[in-house]
Amino acid sequence: MKINISENPVELGKASASPAIKGIKNAIAENGQANIILATGASQFETLKNIVLDQSIDWSKVVMFHLDEYIGLPETEPASFRKYLKERFLNLVSALKASYLVNGDDDPVEECKRLNEIISNHPIDVALVGIGENGHLAFNDPPADFDTESPYIIVNLDEKCRLQQLNEGWFKSIEEVPKQAISMSIKQICKAKLIICSVPDARKAEAVKNSLENQVSNKFPATVLQTHPNCIFYLDKPSAALLKNL
Repeated sequence: MKINISENPVELGKASASPAIKGIKNAIAENGQANIILATGASQFETLKNIVLDQSIDWSKVVMFHLDEYIGLPETEPASFRKYLKERFLNLVSALKASYLVNGDDDPVEECKRLNEIISNHPIDVALVGIGENGHLAFNDPPADFDTESPYIIVNLDEKCRLQQLNEGWFKSIEEVPKQAISMSIKQICKAKLIICSVPDARKAEAVKNSLENQVSNKFPATVLQTHPNCIFYLDKPSAALLKNL
């Protein structure tokens, strides 16, 4: 695990996009195809922006998987992660070889089965992730399931997670925030050859400290990234403010 600290979110986005682009291009060169995971949310704005701006990636050789999605939230809603990825990524790059979005409108059990079958045949080369204010990784809120082998699972969202979504402006009231989601599991995320974890903003400082300085525990789900052999945390100065020994 490595840590990179930038001055601000804009510089963080430039820094984090660089190894992601390199990882995608290397996978294409070595295997003829790159399999990637994309996260959503405010933490990914600048990283995705810089990846989209790059002109050197052959997107026709890229397969994209979606990290998580609310259950029962239509794609037409502002908070839909499918809507987010289409507007901020899919509509801005040339056609991918394939993209697998999580459909939270369908039967969630069947949707997990569908995605689990597909991703089992696609070893992940590069995963872009963030961490939540409660330390979650994807929508694996504490205490997260560190043991399940299922790639996609149904999860319950805790109050702190739901309040974060409200406070970021995705919803008008806490009642609107769904209580369940389909999320990529902890074990599946950690199978990625390269993990780029982008975490800007002072409101994430406590979660960053807990994730990097606490012992690995499902009470702080993102601590599992400490065990990954090729994970890079990209922080800005506000999000890194509580870290010791830097």
